[in-house]
Amino acid sequence: MKGEGRAGLLALLKPLPRAFYARPTDTVAHDLLGKVLVRNDQVDGGPVRLARIVEVEAYLGVRDQASHARCGPTPRAAIMFGPPGHLYTYLVYGMHVCANFVTERDGVAGAVLIRAAQSLDEGDDGTALRGPGKLCRGLGIALGDKGLDITVATSRLWVSHVGGPTPRVARSARIGVEYAGQWARRKLRFYVAGDPSVSGSRGRVR
Repeated sequence: MKGEGRAGLLALLKPLPRAFYARPTDTVAHDLLGKVLVRNDQVDGGPVRLARIVEVEAYLGVRDQASHARCGPTPRAAIMFGPPGHLYTYLVYGMHVCANFVTERDGVAGAVLIRAAQSLDEGDDGTALRGPGKLCRGLGIALGDKGLDITVATSRLWVSHVGGPTPRVARSARIGVEYAGQWARRKLRFYVAGDPSVSGSRGRVR
């Protein structure tokens, strides 16, 4: 995104309030689809990057055997227990950063993994940020961003509602959590049906 018009556009892209995230995790996951991720690195002379969220996964509390919260508030997963509206980042395979948004009321564990988005940047419009690692690389989200408050416009990252048609939402089991027993079969993956930027199966609308 070019320098001209940055300030005006950012003024329109208001962050979703904390109350949006302080709800059941699967509800937040569903409602994040179609929203716009805003990555603002202007403070370091970097760009403003925008992407429309098209795929997410809900990770619940201590009973969810696919969730980091299943082991309680460990040093890594303590952030999942609240307060809501903060960024939870971690590495997979020792190299790929994953971005999650903390949900539920303070003290109750929950987070939504952002799996895929479609770039809305000038000259890059329509590029698929397909998969959690590629999404974080494309938006410049780093492991050190863990803890960012995503409900304030002074942050480097937030989510905004920009209107437009309601996306057609489909659900499936989460990807890559076969170890989680019956929780591997829970339909906690939400995605925009048929969207080419989705990282896994694009299936039919449910």
